[in-house]
Amino acid sequence: MEFYITTPIYYVNDKPHIGHAYTTIVADVLARWRASQGEQVRFSTGVDENSQKTVDAAAKAGEDIRAYTDRMADTWEAAWRTLAIANTDFIRTTEAHHHEVVRTIWERIEAAGDLYKGTYEGLYCKGHEAFMKESDLVDGLCPEHKTAPEVVREENYFFKLSAYQEKLLEFYDAHDDFVMPAHRFREVRAFVEQGLDDVSFSRERKEGRAEWGIPVPNDPHQAIYVWADALVNYISVPGFEGWEHHPADVHAVGKDILRFHAVIWPAMLMSAGLPLPGQIAANGFITNNGVKMSKSLGNGIDPLALAAQYGNDAVRYFLLREIPYGEDGDYSETKMKDRYNADLANGLGNLVARVLTLAEKENGKGTIVRGTLDPALDRAAMATARTVGERMASFRFSEALAALWELVALGDRYVNEKKIWEIADDAARAAALFDLVSLLEAIATLLAPFMPATARAIDAAMLWKDDVLHATKPAVLFPRIS
Repeated sequence: MEFYITTPIYYVNDKPHIGHAYTTIVADVLARWRASQGEQVRFSTGVDENSQKTVDAAAKAGEDIRAYTDRMADTWEAAWRTLAIANTDFIRTTEAHHHEVVRTIWERIEAAGDLYKGTYEGLYCKGHEAFMKESDLVDGLCPEHKTAPEVVREENYFFKLSAYQEKLLEFYDAHDDFVMPAHRFREVRAFVEQGLDDVSFSRERKEGRAEWGIPVPNDPHQAIYVWADALVNYISVPGFEGWEHHPADVHAVGKDILRFHAVIWPAMLMSAGLPLPGQIAANGFITNNGVKMSKSLGNGIDPLALAAQYGNDAVRYFLLREIPYGEDGDYSETKMKDRYNADLANGLGNLVARVLTLAEKENGKGTIVRGTLDPALDRAAMATARTVGERMASFRFSEALAALWELVALGDRYVNEKKIWEIADDAARAAALFDLVSLLEAIATLLAPFMPATARAIDAAMLWKDDVLHATKPAVLFPRIS
């Protein structure tokens, strides 16, 4: 079995923020989960360099644009390494191979009769790198970037998106889980049902705008519009043959770019005669203490600083447990500390410490040997594994972790009820400890996609030699934070 998952490719006009990290962590968890099920996983992320934002950012930094993009691409790659993201591919849209694939897609769409040249005047939001309608604005401003779009009039190539309205609706009817969660799919469908306009697929190449990017084939005065270029990265990673053999199973995105992925992208693929992806999974936004993050407010959250303070796994746990997938979520230091202390320090960390402290005392006695797990614990572990699998399949990460923490709570109750430290009989004490160690092994296995370093630490503390356990109490996994 194969599984191909992607994140968006991120603009290089700034460093990663917590929203980028959230989307990427979601993809990482799904990739690790599918790998744990024995599938061959391809997990792609990368950076979008062919945008006007890049031109502006390089100019602001006073750098040569190529040097700037190289530096920022390194920054993003390093960030994902620091956060232990296990991507198999990292694509840059300045790569020659990507340019070739983009030009080929353009030529296929053109051959299908779905491109034409025309003059357009509209409201262009530089933040979105997209044209907007008056109805999209709030008090004349882009609701996300809080800036007034500029009126742009120029000659561009247009993609006949309007010709694909019925085809998209037919596809949605045949694939009722194409967008997850379901309420996001309803939003997409309602948007398409209202009617689609043709979309600009190029920008004029002139001083100060669009001189950077991929030239339109046979028309060097036009640059391929950044979204018509960026979406194609999902094909550039495996190549045409790879995509036709196995298109992406999941595109993990933020809700702000859902329409590009669930409307324009499948229409492009239909026009180019290529298979469509399996699902688009869209997460919501993260606020900081209830306030939308912005550069002007200076309230952005640096995921690397957060991970340095709490640890990668704690940050992963908080984001996945605190925010129901698809909904907007809020970060605050109070919420982070509460989750950390209650669920990690007092919950999982405490259980691991209690069990392995008791097990370590048995080292050299040869008393904890592989045996038969308590039937009640065995049933609970298997039921939890089924529940976690079902919830992962529908992107309910918070609920999957809640089920796993019920198993943690069961382990704590078992310790309290058995009072292992009071059991004098070696065989009875060893049997109870075997049950608990086995439960920890089950927890670590299910936990690995969510909190890989923690799962490895638990497993490393339980070494079996000739079916005899040699336990080591690990360093405190999650020291309490005051």
